[in-house]
Amino acid sequence: MNPLFDAQNKYPHNATPFDQIKPEHFMPAIEKKIEESLALIDQIKALPNPNFKNIIEALEMADKDVSHVARIFSNLHSAESSDELQDVAKELTKKMTEFENDISLDADLFRHVDYVYQQRDQYDLDDEQERLLEKTYKSFVRNGAKLSDSDKQTLRELDKEKSELSLKFGDNVLKETNSYKLFVENKEDLKGLPDGVVEAAAHAAEEEGKKGQWLFTLDHPSFLPLLMYAEKRELREKIYKAFSSRAAKDNEYSNHENVKKIANLRHQRAQLLGYNTHADYVLQERMAENVETVEKFLHELLIHAKPAAIKEVEELKTFAQSRDGLKELQAWDVHFYSEKLKKQTFDFDEEELKPYFKLENVIDGVFQVAKKLYGLEFKELQSIPKYHEDVKTYEVQNEKGEFVALFYGDFFPRPGKRNGAWMTAYKEQHMVEERDVRPHISIVCNFTKPTPKRPSLLTFDEVTTLFHEFGHALHGMLAKSRYESLSGTNVLWDFVELPSQILENWAYEKECLDLFAKHYESSELIPESLVEKVKNAANFHEARATLRQISFAQLDFGWHAQDPSGIDDVFVFEKKAFAPTQLTPSVEGASMSCSFGHIFQGGYSAAYYSYKWAEVLDADAFEVFKKNGIFDKTTAKSFHDNILSRGDSEHPMELFVKFKGDKPGPEALLRRAGLVTTTES
Repeated sequence: MNPLFDAQNKYPHNATPFDQIKPEHFMPAIEKKIEESLALIDQIKALPNPNFKNIIEALEMADKDVSHVARIFSNLHSAESSDELQDVAKELTKKMTEFENDISLDADLFRHVDYVYQQRDQYDLDDEQERLLEKTYKSFVRNGAKLSDSDKQTLRELDKEKSELSLKFGDNVLKETNSYKLFVENKEDLKGLPDGVVEAAAHAAEEEGKKGQWLFTLDHPSFLPLLMYAEKRELREKIYKAFSSRAAKDNEYSNHENVKKIANLRHQRAQLLGYNTHADYVLQERMAENVETVEKFLHELLIHAKPAAIKEVEELKTFAQSRDGLKELQAWDVHFYSEKLKKQTFDFDEEELKPYFKLENVIDGVFQVAKKLYGLEFKELQSIPKYHEDVKTYEVQNEKGEFVALFYGDFFPRPGKRNGAWMTAYKEQHMVEERDVRPHISIVCNFTKPTPKRPSLLTFDEVTTLFHEFGHALHGMLAKSRYESLSGTNVLWDFVELPSQILENWAYEKECLDLFAKHYESSELIPESLVEKVKNAANFHEARATLRQISFAQLDFGWHAQDPSGIDDVFVFEKKAFAPTQLTPSVEGASMSCSFGHIFQGGYSAAYYSYKWAEVLDADAFEVFKKNGIFDKTTAKSFHDNILSRGDSEHPMELFVKFKGDKPGPEALLRRAGLVTTTES
């Protein structure tokens, strides 16, 4: 029996039966669910008297089983991939693209949708119903419903090729990342590295049958400490060049042609649909609304950040020259000397913090934050299946003891998991008649693994990453919408980072840190003096970090806010795109585009600016918490009621104003980043 056929199973809260699902189950399941969905849609099309309920609400439910199977597959393909799943992905992606086009390009179906939309004033719709109707109608139009038959066929071909190339892009990055292994044979070469990093590298080498050596990979907990602490410059150069050239070398995993083809296909698709560029197409459904607004926003940040960033790098060059006689600061030197200069300036070493951030304690910390703010309780479950033994599973309840969500935490790197950190859902919150179907939410990270001698001790960056992803998770878990497509994180893309980025602020507050930041050996609370050092160093080289984010957003727009057909050489194109933000010499063979999963595999194409855009929102919103108290119940309730629970039920600007009282401005962000004085703002 195929476990993906059944809507119900024996596990609590109908948890995904990972213990029964095998790669060969996905194609039969997706084919069956597509067949059932199309049969439902045929019934919808045959209705003689279309209205909101029998067309728009019926469509909302018609493909939910297809989406459920596809979501499970997509999540496993990202977090626990295998050769078998990668083979299935090629066929399943093709099927899903065809299915989505079959719906959005169905002329008879759109005729019904269009009729209901044109008659919308005759229905007594509430805000959420109006939002669903508008979103459904726009989705059809934006995906080709008004095209001629010949143009619809062209759109199908573009979408098919685009989805296949995006899949290949991601597989290439994963395979190239997994294939790299840097073995170090001489312990003297590891001078400067913290003991925990050396121990982890020795353990990794031993697992590869290389006892007495040290193994470094392109997983973040492995390569980043090498860049930050290794005195041996050649090691830093070697690992940096390997990481920055992933899928950019002249081999079977090269993404050079893939990124050009994907960008051109997106441009052709946008023009077919009546837009100048892919960015124009994307931004029509964003808070920013148009290219000009984003370019103005990035330019304003650039004006404030660039002079300060240049000054920061000059300071770094002077420091490297005086410390080691370094003649030219290269990209692989920046992390190393920045860390040393920060230590000298603030008497602060990142390694001082790690003993206070045992992973289990930090997890408990975000749970306590959720309890103090929103009354949530997390109880670890052993009774539901996991897709990997490292995954932790929890039942989430509210103050009344009612079930809120299932929560999965997946924290360590492994060969089948892509790099980075993300939140996702196996089931999204929605209503079925009067029944509230609660969500199953997951966060996936790549943190420092425990060794036989010490637990997983997080860097402060990893702590803020956990808070960030947990903020997304709260957005999903606390959803309270009628419709799945409007629920939780299904919001405009430049709004989705607000709940995640605002929660990072708590990690800098002593009142929050006292909940969980205890020395893993002595249980001593993190000292006030160390917290002050964290706060004092928080804006260290913030201008350079801001410029880096601007550079990624501008690279994204370089691909998507113009006709990319003239881009022949990716290296040449990137050099030109990065020129306004370049702070160190270009690295031969390095390419951001070839491994830029956010824009070529994820949902951030023409939208990478969203991170900085949402920082404006979060800085502005957090000032309300700072004023009233970071655990103030009234403020938390307002944030819950107006942001976290509302999904896309109203336009995000309206929701933000309901919480904050007015529209956001960049002043709070610039103040927090130290890029403008109070009088300037």
